[in-house]
Amino acid sequence: MASKLIVRIKGGLGNQLFSYAAARRLALVNNAELIIDNVTGFVRDKKYQRKYMLDAFNISARKVTKVERMEPFERYRRGFSKWWFRTRPFSERRYLEQEVRDFDERLLTLKIKDTLYLDGLWQSEGYFQDIENVIRNDLTIVPPKDEQNLSIASKIRDHNSIALHVRWFDAPNSLALHNTSVDYYQRAIAFMEKRFDSPQYFLFSDNPAAALTKLALPQGKVTCMSHNQGDANAYADMWLMTQCKHFIIANSTFSWWGAWLAENTEKVIVAPNMQLAGVTAWGFPGLIPNDWILK
Repeated sequence: MASKLIVRIKGGLGNQLFSYAAARRLALVNNAELIIDNVTGFVRDKKYQRKYMLDAFNISARKVTKVERMEPFERYRRGFSKWWFRTRPFSERRYLEQEVRDFDERLLTLKIKDTLYLDGLWQSEGYFQDIENVIRNDLTIVPPKDEQNLSIASKIRDHNSIALHVRWFDAPNSLALHNTSVDYYQRAIAFMEKRFDSPQYFLFSDNPAAALTKLALPQGKVTCMSHNQGDANAYADMWLMTQCKHFIIANSTFSWWGAWLAENTEKVIVAPNMQLAGVTAWGFPGLIPNDWILK
């Protein structure tokens, strides 16, 4: 019987892509069937109410059946599996839940026997770098078809375009530390201004009005992306990002992937040099590729 890898997809779009990419590589090197659990990672997400969003990509793996997602009594059966296999050696686990955020090289050499459940975010290109071309093909975004997005994409391609992503984890005027600092954006923009002639910035943000107010962006050089609202249209914003030539990303896996998937071979990517813990963890080993610029 052929082995199977069932990957539990969860989180926002950026984290869903990380989960998929790590699973795709592990299944491929083990000659195992990749199966996507597009249900259980979202049914109890009461806080963010996120949905599975990978149908907008060139992914051929089939979706999980009810039996494969541990129905009936999925929550209890999954909880028991997590507990039981956590006590086993890493190489013997059949339910593998991510233990640390740092890059875990043990995943690269894991051998799949029968069925493996993979449950984690796996936020590093180290988990799939050796099959980069496969991942890029799988994660080709189906372009939006509406005139507004296609017109903006044309404008992006016609300019020395820089995708600028501002993610607000806390209120813009909050003293909390989860937002990337204004100083970071000022340093990154100054770097781009010196590096490129006539750069044009394309602002992506969950609160573009606050970003325009707080960041003092260059006058006459900014086009604000505010038309793709809601999770259902997140893929369209990511697609527009990938059309840009260069990137100033936030402490966000969404813009991480927008930059990584962009096809410009001479792209310059600036990322925040910060460390955060908890839900908005950032800056851990393995997250930022070596050729990206930390500011």
